[in-house]
Amino acid sequence: MIAFLFIFIAFLCGSLPLSVWLGKLFLGLDVRQYGDGNPGAANVFRAGGRLVSLTALMLDISKAAAPVGLAYFNLGIRGVPMFWIAVAPILGHVFSPFLRFRGGKGIATALGVWIGLTIWKASLAGVIAVVIGIALLTSPGWAVIVAEAGILATLLLWMPDPLMLSVLAGEALILAWTHRSDLSHWPRLRPWLARRLFRAQD
Repeated sequence: MIAFLFIFIAFLCGSLPLSVWLGKLFLGLDVRQYGDGNPGAANVFRAGGRLVSLTALMLDISKAAAPVGLAYFNLGIRGVPMFWIAVAPILGHVFSPFLRFRGGKGIATALGVWIGLTIWKASLAGVIAVVIGIALLTSPGWAVIVAEAGILATLLLWMPDPLMLSVLAGEALILAWTHRSDLSHWPRLRPWLARRLFRAQD
C-alpha cells in the first residue's frame, strides 16, 4: 500500500511547476513567454532571473530526488513499484495537472531521479555526458541522448541492476518524446568543431 502511495506522492512532487511559480513570485513574469515556452529553469534564466533560475533548477532536481531517495533507501522499495515511483516525477513534470498537463521537458527532474537512486554515481555520469553533448552538438535533444548513453555505460559497468536499467529505459522514452522536435533532425556538430574537423581532413 505504501508503495502505491509513493507513486502518487512522486507524481505530485514532480508536477509542481516551481519555475512558473518562482517566476511569477520574484520576477512578476510568466517564464513560458520566454525561450522555447517551457516552464523550466532555463526560461527563468532567459527571463532575467539568474539567482531565481538556479533556485528553480535545484528545486526541480530536489522534487524528484526526495521522494525517489526516500522510497529507495529509507523504505527499501524495489521491483515494479520502485520503477513507477522513479518515473512518476518525470511524468508529473512533463504532464503537470497544474499546467493543464503541459509541463516541461523533464531534464532536471530526470537528474533528480538518478540522485535519488544512486546519489552521485549515475547522476554524475549524466551531468558530465550532457555537458559534453552540449559542447559538441547544437541540439539540446541530442545532448540529452548523449547523457542517457553516459548513464547507460555507467550502469552496465558499475551497477547492472535490472531495476536501474528499466528506469533508464522508461526515462529515455519520456525524454525522447519531450525532445522529439530536436530528434527529428540528425545531430549537428558545433561550428568550431566542424571547422576543426574539416581542416584536419584537408
